[in-house]
Amino acid sequence: MASNRGVAYIKPGVVEVQSIEYPKLSLGKRQCAHGVILKIITTNICGSDQHMVRGRTTAAEGLILGHEITGQVVEAGRDVEFIQEGDVVSVPFNIACGRCRNCKEGKTGICLSVNAARPGAAYGYVDMGGWVGGQAEYVMVPYADFNLLKFPDNDQAMAKIKDLTLLSDIFPTGFHGACTAGVGPGSTVYVAGAGPVGLACAASCQLLGAACTIVGDMIPERLQQAKSFGCETIDLRKEDPIEAQLESILGVGEVDAAVDCVGFEAKGHGKCCTTEQPATVLNTVMDITRAGGGIGIPGLYVTGDPGGVDDNAKIGMLGIRIGLGWAKSHVFTTGQCPVMRYHRQLMQAILYDKIQIAKAVNVQMISLDDAPQGYKDFDKGAATKFVFDPHNMVAA
Repeated sequence: MASNRGVAYIKPGVVEVQSIEYPKLSLGKRQCAHGVILKIITTNICGSDQHMVRGRTTAAEGLILGHEITGQVVEAGRDVEFIQEGDVVSVPFNIACGRCRNCKEGKTGICLSVNAARPGAAYGYVDMGGWVGGQAEYVMVPYADFNLLKFPDNDQAMAKIKDLTLLSDIFPTGFHGACTAGVGPGSTVYVAGAGPVGLACAASCQLLGAACTIVGDMIPERLQQAKSFGCETIDLRKEDPIEAQLESILGVGEVDAAVDCVGFEAKGHGKCCTTEQPATVLNTVMDITRAGGGIGIPGLYVTGDPGGVDDNAKIGMLGIRIGLGWAKSHVFTTGQCPVMRYHRQLMQAILYDKIQIAKAVNVQMISLDDAPQGYKDFDKGAATKFVFDPHNMVAA
């Protein structure tokens, strides 16, 4: 039997590459004859992983990280009908059974069957069902026929793998944020955060036909990355109010739609930008979004945060000015992106050269052994999407 290695969370600020068990078609007592085992081609570091590694969740020591997975099938369970050994596939980070009420309604981010603790599950993530993560050499994927997106041609997929690896999470998540905010042809949009999801959202806004996409952040390198594919930018370290900076770009101090790609570790703007203010992005986007506009919230908010700034923040209770959003008839959409709602169409956009998403988010390939340094660099705000190549298949 093949060996396996994976990236384990050890303690705040520390990850380690360890030898781990080769996957089986089971999870504890739960048999997964409907699953497959993948040889991982690419697997990515996500900002959600970084929240855990910073110690901002209740993740336990030894958790194998990684929910952004692309791989090749090396074994299929007896109940798998349509996915075959040798197929190259994208794995949605949501684990979904395909059978429950929510899955049948297309709400695959809140499947009712794959996590005993709460609706929704994911690989390698705290409180998300105990499924082993994919920052590894091999991983088991359940309900394969339902979950997996098979690429039409393996050689074509490998030629575009740096783009296609983003289909597991950040491209659909960014796109979901834009769609739920109501972005369409001619829209003006503000994207809060120029990390990988924010950059993917900004590129998605362009794909959807936005007239002007504006990205706000505090890290100059990330703002420069947003500029590299045609976005306007706002440096949130400046003392000028964000409305004034918007007016200098658009002629008015408001936008049609806004997307929060930051989440609960947000910091205040201007002089207080070093102080954590977990509700600041949500309150800002309500301020600057026009009456009747939409706000997408793919940025992560948690129910348990040991590092929260106060007792309320530690349980996800934030000082949101909901009366303002109500008065302006804003539409808010929160929660995990239901990846399967979008990933096939976004795959087509990649394969037919309608978007260069890897270039937009600045994909950088690294080895699995580079994981500790990759996490450190990402934590410092690198304008990069780090992608592991565990078997050297991309480099080859």
